[in-house]
Amino acid sequence: MSLSVNTNAGALVALQNLTSTETQLSQAQNEVSTGLAISSPSDNGAVWAIAQNQRGQVSALDAVKQSLQRVQSTVDVATSAGTTVSDLLNQLKSAALSASDTSIDSTSRSALASQFSSILGQISKVVSNASFNGANLIGSSTNLAALASSDGKSQITVAAQNLTLGKSIITFTAGTTFTSATTAANVLSEVTSAITNTNNALAKLGTESTALGDQVTSVSNLQDTLTTGVGNLVDANLAAESAKLQALQTKQSLGIQALSIANSSSSSLLSLFR
Repeated sequence: MSLSVNTNAGALVALQNLTSTETQLSQAQNEVSTGLAISSPSDNGAVWAIAQNQRGQVSALDAVKQSLQRVQSTVDVATSAGTTVSDLLNQLKSAALSASDTSIDSTSRSALASQFSSILGQISKVVSNASFNGANLIGSSTNLAALASSDGKSQITVAAQNLTLGKSIITFTAGTTFTSATTAANVLSEVTSAITNTNNALAKLGTESTALGDQVTSVSNLQDTLTTGVGNLVDANLAAESAKLQALQTKQSLGIQALSIANSSSSSLLSLFR
């Protein structure tokens, strides 16, 4: 092999090999530190774009879950308050039934009427306080909708069940009372209908709460599947990359020595002139 002071072919080859090794080493170090085989568009533009789109969908599903859980909490608050209303209606029924008994005197009936009015006041307070996040499904006729898909096109709508006195479910008003066995019997009939209507309304809310919970579970499962899919696309094999990293570090050390040896070859020319 000819030696030249102008061109050191051996050093050039050694430098090329060392540069290639350091490039691979840098990539391996990046994969080990980030845990990603594809962390930027420069690694693999097509795969990175697919993964990024899926990450966006996973993030959007977080908003969907929050919406579902928020509406579910509103339904649960309404259901809890509605159950209290149902219990109070049962107390109203007991009072009206007792007042419809012709064998009791007017004083006892008057006391029952006072008890009846007090319970009506409690029902109004329970219904008005059954709000969550500004929404009250038993204190108004406004339905509530929750997001059900990441594109916002699908929703789950929960129908309001207005338990306000004097509305379609509980038809008697806050001023309802009785003064005789006959009027007490009429009130009893209204209360009995209200109990049936209220329990049916609460059953609907319970069904909606279950549906919302099922949708939350479905969205969580979809998120897990998408996250796993993204991982399959971009995650690095850390065991393999760790072994590769050690091999490349060894190769780098050898490359540096090879370059040093190649660089020293030109100095041997000086010995020819001694």
